[in-house]
Amino acid sequence: QVQLVESGGGLVQTGGSLRLSCAASGSIFSINTMAWFRQAPGKQRESVATITSGGSAYYADSVKGRFTISRDNAKNTVYLQMNSLKPEDTAVYYCAAVYPHNSWGQGTQVTVSS
Repeated sequence: QVQLVESGGGLVQTGGSLRLSCAASGSIFSINTMAWFRQAPGKQRESVATITSGGSAYYADSVKGRFTISRDNAKNTVYLQMNSLKPEDTAVYYCAAVYPHNSWGQGTQVTVSS
C-alpha cells in the first residue's frame, strides 16, 4: 500500500556525510514503522535503523553515533542522516515500511571511497 522512493545516495569520501530521503505515498504514512536497510556487495541485507510511529529510533551497532533516522510526517518522508561515513558503509540503501504495511523502495546507492 505504501509506495516508497529513495533519494540522496551518491559518492562521498571517507568521513563525509550524506542524507538519504524516502518519500512515501499511497497510504497513511504517519502510522507506519519505517526503517532503513542496506545490502553491501557479497553481504546479506541488514537493518540499519528503525523508527516507530511514535518517533522511537533504533540502530544497528555498526552505525550508532554516526547515523540518525528521523521522520517528517507532514512531508510523508523519512530520512537517514549519515555522518562520519566509512568504506564499510558502501551499500545499496533501502527504505522500508515494516509495520503495519510491508513495502520497499528501489534502493539508492551509497559509495564511500577509501
